[in-house]
Amino acid sequence: MSAPSAQRPSAPQPTPKVSEREARQVAEDARERDWHKPSFAKELFLGRFRLDLIHPHPMPAGEDVRRGEEFLARLREFCVSRIDGALIEREARIPDEVVNGLKELGALGMKIDVKYGGLGLTQVYYNKALALVGSASPAIGALLSAHQSIGVPQPLKIFGSQEQKDTFLPRLARTDISAFLLTEPDVGSDPARLATSAVPDGSDYVLDGVKLWTTNGVVADLLVVMARVPESEGHKGGITAFVVEADAPGITVENRNAFMGLRGLENGVTRFHQVRVPAANRIGPEGAGLKIALTTLNTGRLSLPAMCVGSGKWCLKIAREWSAVREQWGRPVARHEAVGSKISFIAATTFALEAVVDLASQMADENRNDIRIEAALAKLLGSEMGCLMADELVQIRGGRGFETAESLAARGERAVPAEQMLRDMRINRIFEGSTEIMHLLIAREAVDAHLKVAGDIIDPDKPLSAKAKAGANAAGFYARWLPRLVAGPGQFPGTYGEFHPAGHADLSGHLRYVERSSRKLARSTFYAMSRWQGRMETKQGFLGRIVDIGAELFAMSASCVRAELLRTDDDHGREAYQLADAFCHQSRVRVEELFTRLWSNTDDLDRRVVDGVLSGTYTWLEEGIIDPSGEGPWIADATPGPSTRDNMHRPIR
Repeated sequence: MSAPSAQRPSAPQPTPKVSEREARQVAEDARERDWHKPSFAKELFLGRFRLDLIHPHPMPAGEDVRRGEEFLARLREFCVSRIDGALIEREARIPDEVVNGLKELGALGMKIDVKYGGLGLTQVYYNKALALVGSASPAIGALLSAHQSIGVPQPLKIFGSQEQKDTFLPRLARTDISAFLLTEPDVGSDPARLATSAVPDGSDYVLDGVKLWTTNGVVADLLVVMARVPESEGHKGGITAFVVEADAPGITVENRNAFMGLRGLENGVTRFHQVRVPAANRIGPEGAGLKIALTTLNTGRLSLPAMCVGSGKWCLKIAREWSAVREQWGRPVARHEAVGSKISFIAATTFALEAVVDLASQMADENRNDIRIEAALAKLLGSEMGCLMADELVQIRGGRGFETAESLAARGERAVPAEQMLRDMRINRIFEGSTEIMHLLIAREAVDAHLKVAGDIIDPDKPLSAKAKAGANAAGFYARWLPRLVAGPGQFPGTYGEFHPAGHADLSGHLRYVERSSRKLARSTFYAMSRWQGRMETKQGFLGRIVDIGAELFAMSASCVRAELLRTDDDHGREAYQLADAFCHQSRVRVEELFTRLWSNTDDLDRRVVDGVLSGTYTWLEEGIIDPSGEGPWIADATPGPSTRDNMHRPIR
C-alpha cells in the first residue's frame, strides 16, 4: 500500500452540479461517434432499405454450432434436474448448490475465450443459453446475464489490458461472480452527476461513494465500478472504470433489495469508504468509463431480449395447452376470436423476437456490421413485447392467471406461474436503459447523419461563421438525399419476389411496405427537424414514435429473412412464412397508428396538464384517499463516509 499523497484531497468530492446542457454533453462525449461499418438500422432510419445487409441470413460456423448445441444439451439437463424455480420464488434466493453447479458446468464463462478457461460460445448460443436457463428461473438468467453481459468480463474483453485479462478472466470463467456498479441513489440514466469518487493516491485510487441496484452485488467476488476521478496535475480525470475486489476493506453491502419480481435476484446497495484500488485495476484511461459502459452494452443488451424470447415461447406453450382444454359456451376458448387474437399475437411476436435476436446476434458474431442500433432496438422491442405477451397470457388464463402457482397447486390444479412471469418481465422495461431512455438513445443515433451536416445550424453556441458553413454543407447533403426519398423499389409490384415462393404466404409485399415506410420515416424526421430545429431534442413523444416505427420495420425485415432461411433449410418453412406474415400484418397496423400519431397526438395538451399537476392545480383530485406509503425521504442519503450497517455480502463458495 502506497503512502498518502500530498495531492490527495482531504474529503471525497461532492456531487457535481451540472446544467441540462452539460449533462447532455457528457452523454454525447461518451457515445461512439463514428460509423466504420455498415448498419442496417441506421440506413433504415435514413430511408435506405439495405436488405443486402441482412439477406441472405448470416449463418454460424459449423464448429460454433457443434459446441453450442453440446453445451445447450448439458444446460438443459441441469435445468431439468437441478433448478427448482418454485423454490427460488418461494425462498427469494438461488440455492448455493445451484450456483456452484452452474460454475462447474462452465456457465459463468459462456462468453469468455477458451484460452482463459471459458467456453467461448458465440453470441447466438450465449443468448440461446440465457433463454433456456431464464425459462427455468428468470432470477438465474439475470444472474448469468449481469455477470457476463455487463459485468467484469465484457469490459475486460474489449478494453482490458493483457495483464488484466490474464489475472481476472480465468477467475470469472469458473469461480468468481461479477457485478456492474454505475447507478447511485440520485443518479440513474444521467451519469453527469455521478458522485462516487476515485481520488488518486500514489499508485492507488481511493474510492468513496454509494451504489444502488447492484445486480449480483450481494454475492459478487469482483466488481466493475464507475467512479469520478478529479482533474489534477497528471490526471485527466472524469468518469472512470475500475475492477474492484468485492471483499476489499471499506466495502459494505448495506442492503439486499427486494422487488415485485425476480425474487431470487441478489441486488443490493454497496457503500465504498476509503477503498484502495490499484491503478493497475483501472480499465482503459481516465475519463473513458462511460464510453466503456456504452460500448459494452452494444452487444450486452442482446441478453435481455433473448430471455424475452424464452418467455414468449413459454407463454405460447401455456396459451396453447390451456386454451385448448378450457371451454366456454360449448367450445375451447381458443376458438373465440377475442382469445384467439391474443394467441395469434403471442405466436407471431415470439417468432419475430427470435428473428430479431438471432439476426442481431449473428451479425455481432461476424463483426461485419455496426449493430449498436440493432441491439438497442432488440432490447426495446423485446422488453415491451415480452411484458405485453406475459400480460396477455394472464388475461387468457383469467382468474387462474392472477392466482399464484402455489395456490393453484394447493387446490389441485397445475401450478402455472403466469402471474410470476408478468412480475418478472416487468423489470425489463427498466433494466439496462428504460424504454424512455432507449427511445432517446436510438433517436440520437437515428438523426446522427443530420446532426453531422446541420448540427451547427441549430446549436445556439456556434458563431455565425460556423452556421454559414454548416448551411452550405447541409444544402449539398439534402440536395442529394431528399430526392431519393421520393421513389424506391417498394413501389414496384415485382420487387423482392424471392419472398413469394409457390405454396407459401407472400412476404414480398411486406418488404415493399418496409421500403416505402423507411422513406416515409426519413421524410417525417427531416420535416420535424426543419420545423423544430433546436427544440427537436425536447420532442420526446415524437422521437419515441419515430423509434417505435423503426423497431417495427426492423422486426418485420428480420421476420421475413428468418422465414426465408427456414424455408431454404426445409425447417418448418411453410409455418415460418405463416408466422412472419401474421406478424407483419399485425405490425403494419401498429406502424400506421404510429405514423398518424406523429402529427395527431396530445403531446401539447399533456404538457399543459403536467404543468398543472406540478404547480398543485389539481391537488383537489387527490382528496378522498389514504396514502399507505411509509415515512422517509424520496431519495436515500448517499453522503460518503463509513458504513453504520452490517455487511450483507455473501460470496458463494
